[in-house]
Amino acid sequence: MSNLRALLPGLPILVGASVMLSIAMGIRQSLGIFMPPLTRDLGLPVSDFTLAIAVQNLTWGLVQPLAGAFAVRLGMRRLMLGGAVLYALGLVLLAMAGGFIGVLLGAGLCIGTAMACNGSALAMAAASRPVPVAVRSTVLGVVSAAGSIGAMIAAPIGQSLAQAQGWRAGVWGFVLLALLMLPAAWTAGKVDVLPVPRHAGEGDRARDALALALRHPLFVVMALTYFVCGMQLVFLTTHLPSYLEICGLDPMLSAQALGMIGAFNVLGSLFFGWAGGHWPKLVLLGLIYSLRSLVLAWYFMAEPTPAGTLVFAGIMGFLWLSIAPLVQG
Repeated sequence: MSNLRALLPGLPILVGASVMLSIAMGIRQSLGIFMPPLTRDLGLPVSDFTLAIAVQNLTWGLVQPLAGAFAVRLGMRRLMLGGAVLYALGLVLLAMAGGFIGVLLGAGLCIGTAMACNGSALAMAAASRPVPVAVRSTVLGVVSAAGSIGAMIAAPIGQSLAQAQGWRAGVWGFVLLALLMLPAAWTAGKVDVLPVPRHAGEGDRARDALALALRHPLFVVMALTYFVCGMQLVFLTTHLPSYLEICGLDPMLSAQALGMIGAFNVLGSLFFGWAGGHWPKLVLLGLIYSLRSLVLAWYFMAEPTPAGTLVFAGIMGFLWLSIAPLVQG
């Protein structure tokens, strides 16, 4: 009960971080639904779109350490608000794109940079600061679960608009969703008034903190596992809609599958957030990555059907953002 009372002052921060994370991840996970109509309309090969998404992920990874450092110097509120504005700008550039450069700048560089400011790393860092250590894993699981709802909303909206009025209308719908990140980022930015936790030997420089982290084998192992995470999940968000279209299935099935992933993200995040407080987190992470590989092998070796696709999406969703509370915890 005392832990629950301790959470109340930080509740606005948790809600703001959850909404921001939900929209940022939901839109990013749903961009693949635009790949077939966008590439046909602009006369681009599929490889150009996938290159833009690859640049997005590389940019996200390269900018993330800088974003973490600037969050301490400038404050999380400024950084998250700037990321939200850049996210909306990237979507505007994508909606107005007339060729590969527009897609690369919008879906690639801008959204990739914005994800470093509004994605799971900073959102979970903001959420963890006002939370007592005893319940941190569970609370981060709840935040991650709330942050999973975005895909349930974004994918059906984008697909419906794209089918009715074209892919550009779908992207403009995402622009409106992205604007909701601004008040969410402002609210989550209240975390700046709380003291930044420090650890022995960390010092005041990012280089000192990195040196301290690299001396811990657990940190190195978790960093390396993110290579696996990217290969398993980015493929689905980018190529699953196109794969289903090639197989002759209903285009709306891709939005339903992404929505199913978002729904089961909630359950997986809650379960593994709770489990992380009871069992070794590295063992649970290893289990998640192994199960993902087995499920991917099963789905792509079997004949694709609507029912099988939704079952596959549900299982992958359960194992998707479930890593967030474990890694952050």
